[in-house]
Amino acid sequence: MSLEIRGCGTALVTPFRKDGSVDEAALRKLVQFQIREGIDFLIPCGTTGETPTLEHGEYLGVIRLVLEEAGGKVPVVAGAGGNSTKKVCDLASEVEELGVQGILSVAPYYNKPTQEGLYQHFKAIAESTDLPVILYNVPGRTSSNIEPATVGRLALIPNIIGIKEASGSIVQQMEVLNAVPSDFRVISGDDAFTFPLIAVGGVGVISVVSNEIPGPMVKLAHLALDGKYDEARKLNARLLPLMQINFVETNPIPVKAALAMMGMIEEVYRLPMLPMRPENRAKLEKVLAAQGLLPKSAVL
Repeated sequence: MSLEIRGCGTALVTPFRKDGSVDEAALRKLVQFQIREGIDFLIPCGTTGETPTLEHGEYLGVIRLVLEEAGGKVPVVAGAGGNSTKKVCDLASEVEELGVQGILSVAPYYNKPTQEGLYQHFKAIAESTDLPVILYNVPGRTSSNIEPATVGRLALIPNIIGIKEASGSIVQQMEVLNAVPSDFRVISGDDAFTFPLIAVGGVGVISVVSNEIPGPMVKLAHLALDGKYDEARKLNARLLPLMQINFVETNPIPVKAALAMMGMIEEVYRLPMLPMRPENRAKLEKVLAAQGLLPKSAVL
């Protein structure tokens, strides 16, 4: 399957059982739900999947399971990032052997490389694999911003095909669009930026909220991509409270709490992630109820 990144892809959570092990049955159901709802592509083992807490065997097992459950119906893009270039290159080779259609690679965190360091890091990753590579810029979590000029340089490497842009700046996103070739995919890494980024030339979103509402997020992305801005604007306004409440605490705490309230997973995290504070949980439950996402027995 070739990799077509357009529309809405879900950055999947990793469900855990009460004993802390990966809940494979819940993950299978989540993937089935995504496909039924028309998701365009899936991303296991990203930040939303609590990847830093997964053992290496668990990481590969999650990707295998998602590939198996997707069954070729949608592309699977594996999260493969880190702050050791060699380790990421090794990861890219491993997931390529598993049969994923691409990788999403976050900027190195903590070691804060220079722009040239970022360029050489991603260049090495791209050269280590034949897979399409999507860059992931999220300076709020990495303390490392891939600047537009650096993205422009990286876009000239044949198998670096796009960027998940989560700088939080629409100006930077427009600067990236100006710096790259027309076939380079600029994808929102923030749900609330989906509509505005597509309006200025982006191609979609890698979404957290689509764990809960894949169908509506796919519709929003495609309405905007089709230039149906009035309809997209109305849908965006309706979904915005849910997009916002998903980040009332550090991702993926709220989205896992929401999925648990919806009866889809158990609400289990691995340290250092903890359950939501009670006051935020009440806010989340109120938004979910307003969106019609709670089971009838749970609606107050």
